[in-house]
Amino acid sequence: MMIRSSRLKQILNAIIRFMIYLVGFGAIYLPVILIFIFSINKQKAGTEFTGLTLKWYMEIFTDRNLLQSILNTLLVAITTTIFASIIGTLASIGMNALSVKKRQSMMLLNNIPVLNSEVVTGISMMLLFSLLIPLFPDIFGFFTMTIAHIFFTVPYVILSVMPKLRETDESLFEASLDLGVSPYRSLYKVIIPSIKTGIFTGALLAFTMSIDDFVISYFTTGNGFTNISNYIYPSIGRNNFTPATYAFNSLLTIITFIIVIVFYLKGKKGVKTK
Repeated sequence: MMIRSSRLKQILNAIIRFMIYLVGFGAIYLPVILIFIFSINKQKAGTEFTGLTLKWYMEIFTDRNLLQSILNTLLVAITTTIFASIIGTLASIGMNALSVKKRQSMMLLNNIPVLNSEVVTGISMMLLFSLLIPLFPDIFGFFTMTIAHIFFTVPYVILSVMPKLRETDESLFEASLDLGVSPYRSLYKVIIPSIKTGIFTGALLAFTMSIDDFVISYFTTGNGFTNISNYIYPSIGRNNFTPATYAFNSLLTIITFIIVIVFYLKGKKGVKTK
């Protein structure tokens, strides 16, 4: 009887765990699946499924305004990712070299932009750039949006790189210096390869957050320069909204998923080789 009761408890626990996983992953992936369904739906309104089509994917390249917004988004996101990754990595290395007390203080300062509201960040950046308008009348646009995106993504890169730096053996860097390697070359040959996983994670976070941002982009755009989120916002609830935006989001999700899987398999293969 006790064996049956124990077996029943195991089954119930397994069912509960499965339901928790189902609800958790469903909340994450259900919106992604719905967007993909809308992207292949013939009906423009998306209120009902009327058949399969790929015309919305073709429209990405035929709608000039949409295509330009996508190119602007990718330009800002790629530029942001490059600069945020470099600045965040170098800042992490510098912070890691500090004493524990100073490092904790710097991490506290780093976490403030992360916890800060996007509305506050966007308005403060807008006011800051507005002060430069007398000197640079056309400052709002690619420059202001990119600087703002770098500002709020660098802390995430630091949060991704710092744990990897703490795992790195400091004696490796000192050993390379003892062997006559210059500090800069040691940094490139020893430290960077040791923390490349953290750098990649931070870069992926920076790219995702930049390409996904609306609030900060809304306050720092101007002079006809707009990204995909600012392109979509005015068209919501109007007749000029196009499901091609669903298609773009689906393509972006698929490409990101493939990149993550490739790096995961590559890392898993490297672990097995070792």
